[in-house]
Amino acid sequence: MTLPIVVSLAEISVIILDRVILSSDEVILKRVIRKNSLCLPILYSSNKDNLFDYLVDDGHGGKVKKDVSDVGVENLKKAGVDVLVVLGGDGTLTSARDFSRKGVNVIGIPKTMDNDLPATDLTYGFISASSVGTEFIDRLNTTAKSHHRVICCELMGRDAGWIALYSGMAGNASCILIPEIPFTIDNIVKHVAKRDAEGYPYTVIAVAEGAKYADGTKVIGKIVEDSPDPVRYSGLAAKVADDLEQAIANHEVRSVNPGHIIRGGDIQAYDRILSIRFGVKALELIKEGKFGNVVTLKGEEMSYTSLEEVIGDAKFGKQKHVDPNGELVKAAKAIGICFGDE
Repeated sequence: MTLPIVVSLAEISVIILDRVILSSDEVILKRVIRKNSLCLPILYSSNKDNLFDYLVDDGHGGKVKKDVSDVGVENLKKAGVDVLVVLGGDGTLTSARDFSRKGVNVIGIPKTMDNDLPATDLTYGFISASSVGTEFIDRLNTTAKSHHRVICCELMGRDAGWIALYSGMAGNASCILIPEIPFTIDNIVKHVAKRDAEGYPYTVIAVAEGAKYADGTKVIGKIVEDSPDPVRYSGLAAKVADDLEQAIANHEVRSVNPGHIIRGGDIQAYDRILSIRFGVKALELIKEGKFGNVVTLKGEEMSYTSLEEVIGDAKFGKQKHVDPNGELVKAAKAIGICFGDE
């Protein structure tokens, strides 16, 4: 059997072969030619399309959601696709699980900068995103120190605090706010005052976009109604900065939000190597016929876990969160980092 290269991106609404086959049988093709390298098609993708809950014309000028997954399965058969290799996070792998349940040969690869998949120690993209976040915190420390400011930097990660935690610790943030540890403004104010008294009249705060106040308050930027995960966090750093400015008389307080900048640019060496290792392991699973599994990293060993275990019966994935009592948080607190909880 000759295995085609098949990759699914963004809820498996598109399938890559030698051409791109959409659920409507529309064909798109665009290739980038690079000398001495394997070329894959580059195509439009979406982070909200889901063939099990897909927007289609209702025949009356409107739209209605419908399960068109059988069309996708039929297209796979027509194209002679043997294996669907799915790269993504909890949402994408939820669709992978659902296609696996319909009899499609599926292998998953954990790709998300949020690092929130419970089956693997690391997802590829996370280290690169955290490295960019670290650079932001580094640079903010310099300007905060020179102007005696308090600066809040908002970092992505949805409901998991991994990026803010890693970037904050590596970039020497004085305070880190993550979803797993509710915070109060009073506790942050006390920390700023403590630093002032110790001779550090500046504070940089790494703010995870999904962090929450002790009363449960979160800041939502917008709701994307047609997305399986409709909540878009944005604006928490600005709110925290506003609250702090009202409570701190002797510091100017600023906020910055690098947003999608941390998602782009060059990939760190670690992620490049990790993606190669994931790819090689995926090919091994294909050769062994071990479908319905996700490639994982456990310690230094490449392994795999079933899609059913990774996703379970969740409608939209399961997530791995920072342990508030874990070694990483304890290490951060040991070097004086505040989480706003005390």
